[in-house]
Amino acid sequence: MFKIVAQRILIAIPTLIGVSILAFSLIRLVPGDPILLLLGERGVSKEMYIDIQQKLGLDKPVIEQYFYFLSNAAKGDFGVSIVSKKPVFDEFISRFPATVELGFLAMFWSIIIGIPLGVVAAIKRKTFFDYFLMSGALVGYSMPIFWWGLMLILVFSVGLGWTPVSGRISPFFDVDPVTGFMLIDSLKSPEGWGAFVSSLKHLILPSVVLGTIPMAAIARMTRSGLLEVLKKDYIRTAKAKGLSFYTIVIKHAFRNALIPVVTVIGLMFGTILTGAILTETIFAWPGIGRWIVASVTSRDYPVIQGGVMLIAFVVIFVNMIVDLLYVWIDPKLRDS
Repeated sequence: MFKIVAQRILIAIPTLIGVSILAFSLIRLVPGDPILLLLGERGVSKEMYIDIQQKLGLDKPVIEQYFYFLSNAAKGDFGVSIVSKKPVFDEFISRFPATVELGFLAMFWSIIIGIPLGVVAAIKRKTFFDYFLMSGALVGYSMPIFWWGLMLILVFSVGLGWTPVSGRISPFFDVDPVTGFMLIDSLKSPEGWGAFVSSLKHLILPSVVLGTIPMAAIARMTRSGLLEVLKKDYIRTAKAKGLSFYTIVIKHAFRNALIPVVTVIGLMFGTILTGAILTETIFAWPGIGRWIVASVTSRDYPVIQGGVMLIAFVVIFVNMIVDLLYVWIDPKLRDS
């Protein structure tokens, strides 16, 4: 276990450096001056412009700015937002629970639905159920997030009025953000169950939109992984011994088929964070995705640089956990 963690840490260092270079350089290629966007183009004197430029460190050469940012990031200091004047790390921490809550529910239902659909498709291979389920998974995987979100809003929010359009909870409920997770905080609030139901309703549509692509990928990978395992010699031996179909599939084949599925789940976590940018924007969800989009609009360099770095760190950490799960699922990997 220690060897695996050490290897992943060594790989993570150059990865984070590469991400920092991209985040730092690409935002500077976007047209627009953060100082002029902050103060407005009219009525800004040259002296005022130079003073703010020096305070923000934007008067220094780009290379010097980058190494200053990288050295501070290595110490856990990601700078201060140009717009809000708050530390980037503090803003990230305050918004991260909203994204985690949305991403967790999206991944939860995608796993709960995707794995059984993949198992059924594998068992019913080359039947109507197989073709129908995999065709649906292909459509779900190809669905543009922004279009899918708008369609669900039109049907379930505007047309039927079943779900709210935006936000995390109804403004009629006063919930103190103790943990940052609205489902937990709402239960602890004086309104109790009513606030919890409201926060859950606000989660339904964005989590469905965000979880559609992972669900489709998990279903397809579960099917292909299980079909591959069912061709193995030890499965034929189990059939020859007269074991029941349930025992063969669930107790013997399914666990070995989980390795590629766990890989997809780990990769889909990055997709969840990427998709959260569009999903949170569509549903006005106050998470890190919407925060970064707003920062791009205002050219808030420290937020974009620090936010992307922190997201990359989270994705790398999750992939490290996935690697450890491989070892738990398949002990033979411990010697590799």
